[in-house]
Amino acid sequence: MSDTQERTERRGWRERLPLIERAVGSGRPAEGAREDRTPPGAVPPPQAPPQAATAPESDAPSARQSRQAELDLDRLEQMGILTPRTARSRLKEEYRVIKRSVLRNAFQQGRLHGLPGNLVMVSSARPTEGKTFTAVNLAISIALERDYTVLLIDGDFAKPSVTKTLGLDADKGIVDAIEDSSIDLSEVMIRTNIEKLSVLPAGSLHSLSTELLASHRMSAMVSEIAQRYHDRVVIFDAPPILASSEPSALAMHVGQIVLVVEADRTPRSAVKEALDMITTDAHVGVILNRCSPRMGQAQFGAYYTKT
Repeated sequence: MSDTQERTERRGWRERLPLIERAVGSGRPAEGAREDRTPPGAVPPPQAPPQAATAPESDAPSARQSRQAELDLDRLEQMGILTPRTARSRLKEEYRVIKRSVLRNAFQQGRLHGLPGNLVMVSSARPTEGKTFTAVNLAISIALERDYTVLLIDGDFAKPSVTKTLGLDADKGIVDAIEDSSIDLSEVMIRTNIEKLSVLPAGSLHSLSTELLASHRMSAMVSEIAQRYHDRVVIFDAPPILASSEPSALAMHVGQIVLVVEADRTPRSAVKEALDMITTDAHVGVILNRCSPRMGQAQFGAYYTKT
């Protein structure tokens, strides 16, 4: 057979192939591909089956998802905690006033020396002054707003109280996410039946919790928390300042600090000492807790009291 006849027959054979096979088998090897140098008469090596094209990893939806938990609203109301169905009361009105001050500063970056104003640390000078009660009620009150969502973080690693107060069970939390970079926050976050409220538990007990809070990993994490959602307010329930070194480390990351002071119990010197231990440019507000009205003094919220 002449060369011309052989080329003509080969061309006709190729034209009878399906389009994909012609595209794969035609032309020169692509750049970087190995040219077939199988000797004449030898059996060619088996070729790997073509792999299905996959979308870029960044475009694939994340399989990580927060778990959902149901808060017992009856139980919370019996404990004096606000819920979406709480009627007008002195407590509800007081937290409405408190949250207005917090929300005014939440997204005012310039006024807070560049610190994220939507990151708020709630603490006290000494234990049992009502910091967790304040943190939970403040978070729920903000969650009832139309324009904001709330992430409540249990930052009291030695004695976590937020999950206990809300009746939630959790093995892992923010400590585990700081220590192990493979753990995403969404994996340890808990969504609740209060629509705009999520909770991040403290997590495992760790002997170096203060060092974890002062780490670059924590800085990157809180930056992500602050910026991931434009309408999110993050509230940390921190340990008492005079009982732990953790609040001083946590205060470096937040733009606002709410200091809870128990009326008629916490001395002025303890409040001053606690404030001196927080070396930060954050905006600091003080809540006087368990304050009883004096004789002749108007009781806040009395206008809304049912008769």
